[in-house]
Amino acid sequence: MSSLPKQLRDESDFDQLPHDIPISATIADIEEKKGFIDYYRFVMEVRTRGGSKYLIYRRYSQFFNLHSDLELKHSPGDQGTSGPNTCRLPTLPGKVFIGNKKEIAENRIPELNTYMKRLLGLPTWVLLDDDIRMFFYQTESDSQHQPRALRRLRPPTRRVKTVKTNQTDVFSSPRAEVVFDFSGSGRLELSMKAGEVIFLLRRVNTDWLEGTVSNRTGIFPESFVKIIKPLPESDSDGESGGASGKGAGSYSCLRCYLLTPQGVDTRDVCVEEDISTQPSYKELLARMRDVFKVDGNIALNYRDPEGDLVRLLDDGDVALMVADGRAQRSKVKRPVNQFPWELHVTAASDLSVYNTEI
Repeated sequence: MSSLPKQLRDESDFDQLPHDIPISATIADIEEKKGFIDYYRFVMEVRTRGGSKYLIYRRYSQFFNLHSDLELKHSPGDQGTSGPNTCRLPTLPGKVFIGNKKEIAENRIPELNTYMKRLLGLPTWVLLDDDIRMFFYQTESDSQHQPRALRRLRPPTRRVKTVKTNQTDVFSSPRAEVVFDFSGSGRLELSMKAGEVIFLLRRVNTDWLEGTVSNRTGIFPESFVKIIKPLPESDSDGESGGASGKGAGSYSCLRCYLLTPQGVDTRDVCVEEDISTQPSYKELLARMRDVFKVDGNIALNYRDPEGDLVRLLDDGDVALMVADGRAQRSKVKRPVNQFPWELHVTAASDLSVYNTEI
């Protein structure tokens, strides 16, 4: 009998919740994000107390950070003592450090769905927690992104009607012939062999194009191909279109230099990130190792407004580099989809390059 008043009180509390409070969330799909570090994020459909639905996109690391914050605020103490603001939180699936990223993300879906169901089934006062509300809030970036697929929202018995279409006239399509072999340095870049014909999709910026060949799609430098039929003008304006980083398929480019005793190797690294993104030090270090194929100890550096080469050591230094780059953006003319900062990669023990001019 004692549980009945509590149940009625909880139902009354629920009825008084604001309409924008999330009450359920389900993972609809996963999407690969090709940024400074390639990772998978979960496409989630959220339902609110008021009956609205929307999609959000979250990484596992965001689940982990949310759970850590909630544990600090709401978990019972070491002695198991409970208080007015404590409750038993659901168990979050642990981190996985080794394995195929896609398989790890797919295997996490049932566990994360259970976690969200139990989290949003906690007492109503927990649902008002700012961390929970912000985690399930649809940001501007969420609302502008178009999902590539929503496999898990479709009924399993759905029948898809096949529509026959006329085969595209390949000779009318924008295309280019590969003049020099090109080996892509990441998943975004399209490896090509001389003599292949690349069908052009769009221009990324003044130097890079996006195209497809043999069921493979990616970006590549225009200097490696000979244009047979150019892109229409509307698809060639890479300086204005696709530079905002919003939506699927948009790229931003980072100018990088590898400084060695033999000279300077310059690369434009394109990532599926907005130019306002601030990557972590570890992400940049891993990406530069992959881009320049170096196995030894390397150091990351940038040039400050005075022209001096400054070494990066942690995330705080990255934040200073990004801030300096943004401050100098009006003084240094770059394409609108190019990051306002550049990286200079050196051997970790090499200090002589600090007087090298690029």
